[in-house]
Amino acid sequence: MHAGKKRTGGWASLMPLLLLAALLAGCSGSGSAQGVSEDGKLLVTATTGMIADAAAEIGGEFVEVTTLMGPGVDPHLFKASQGDIRKLDRAKVVFYGGLHLEGNMERILEKMALRKTVVAVTDHMPRERLIGTENSEEFDPHVWFDVDLWTVAAEHMRDTLIAADPANEAAYREQGERYVRELEQLDAYVKQRMLEIPEEGRVLVTAHDAFGYFGQAYGVEVVGLQGISTAAEFGARDVSTLRDYLVERNIKAVFVESSLPARSMEAIVAGAARQGHEVRIGGELFSDAMGEPGTPEGTYIGMIRHNADTIAEALK
Repeated sequence: MHAGKKRTGGWASLMPLLLLAALLAGCSGSGSAQGVSEDGKLLVTATTGMIADAAAEIGGEFVEVTTLMGPGVDPHLFKASQGDIRKLDRAKVVFYGGLHLEGNMERILEKMALRKTVVAVTDHMPRERLIGTENSEEFDPHVWFDVDLWTVAAEHMRDTLIAADPANEAAYREQGERYVRELEQLDAYVKQRMLEIPEEGRVLVTAHDAFGYFGQAYGVEVVGLQGISTAAEFGARDVSTLRDYLVERNIKAVFVESSLPARSMEAIVAGAARQGHEVRIGGELFSDAMGEPGTPEGTYIGMIRHNADTIAEALK
């Protein structure tokens, strides 16, 4: 559920793409085109932290992974700099989310694929398991919130690394299998935590509609103020509609997201209070970006566990 309006396009929306094309043309043919570090590691660049974390887990000591989007960065609105283009250009393998997660940047990645290995990690996911959007030709890109579905991405990344570096195939297979086993354990953990919440209370209200796969996989009703992309706008009517929904359903907690300002959800909490209904902020969830490096939430598995624990403790 959401009630956002999409922004208009036009020349303004094409300017970032034209700039990126110019930057890409300027970086082509650099000395790092072979994509191997000085110590012989395969150079990998990933757009988001979730993808980079999986690449590092599967690649281990044989890869050097660079991430474009760090903690708190919204991939829907991300604009690549010249430095980001250089990171893409020097890599032998580039992983990105696909399904329009990276916005206009996706066109640049598709063009770059003509001269190097550039892979959307969602390419091999069964389309019948993807969630459609209001535009029938597009899908919700937040696939990492279904841990079982994320294993498909991990296996696709493993096979890509093997193709790019066949000399280390055995290591990639072993490390890939270990990572998939960890994902299977994580999937079971999230299911167990959601079962701790009474069925009527399994309603997840967030700032934007990023948790559809989570809801589909773990039996949770998901409601977002904004649409699937944070490029969608929301107004006073959307806020009042969600406020009334909270009152009618007697929902006690809503959640903010690390990559989005908290003020929209705080306004809804205040609006519900004016109607005599107490709603609290149940905690901060990681949606489009992971936590800080070196923290548990700075890994994909830690991020998902944090979300599951935060939701369960607030709603059960």
